Amino acid sequence: MAPRQRKSAPQAPDITQWLLLIYRVPSDSSRARVAVWRDLKRLGGLYVQQAVCVLPDLADVRNSLAVLRTRIDELGGSSIFLTLRDVDDETRQRFVEGFRANSAKEYSEIIEECDTKFVKEIEFERFRENYTFEEAEEIRQDLEKLRRWLDKVEARDWVDAEGRDEARERVAQCEVLLEEFEADVYERLNAAGAEE
Repeated sequence: MAPRQRKSAPQAPDITQWLLLIYRVPSDSSRARVAVWRDLKRLGGLYVQQAVCVLPDLADVRNSLAVLRTRIDELGGSSIFLTLRDVDDETRQRFVEGFRANSAKEYSEIIEECDTKFVKEIEFERFRENYTFEEAEEIRQDLEKLRRWLDKVEARDWVDAEGRDEARERVAQCEVLLEEFEADVYERLNAAGAEE
């Protein structure tokens, strides 16, 4: 089977408006603070200071922030939501560079995951001669996790960060390695079955 074709990346929009979220959650609840922080990071939020986050003004982001604001309320917190329309060039550039750095770091982590964990896992299973369907299936699930992670990072990469193409290439290489491993598993299991 040929490696899965990736959809082409959307062009980075010319972001002219920004969403600013200022929030407060109860200080006695680290669970609430972490939950909000995690949700904002998943959205691709850029923290400009503690509990102050900026995002591009895009319809899906705006909708997700509305849901998050409801969650902040449910956690006993409060939030202020502003649309920034007249952002000077220097501030806009700082936002873009911040988003670009965040996405580049995530692409780098995907590349590292491919190189240090995925590839090493297949090498280790070959070394152990662990050619089983179960092992191949487990590694296939790891590949699907990598794909989902890459899809999420690409979805919040609004500024065409460095590393996207390399991350895609590494995930595609992982798929080829897995297909080769699966072919070896198939051959060995069929050879063992023929001997019985």
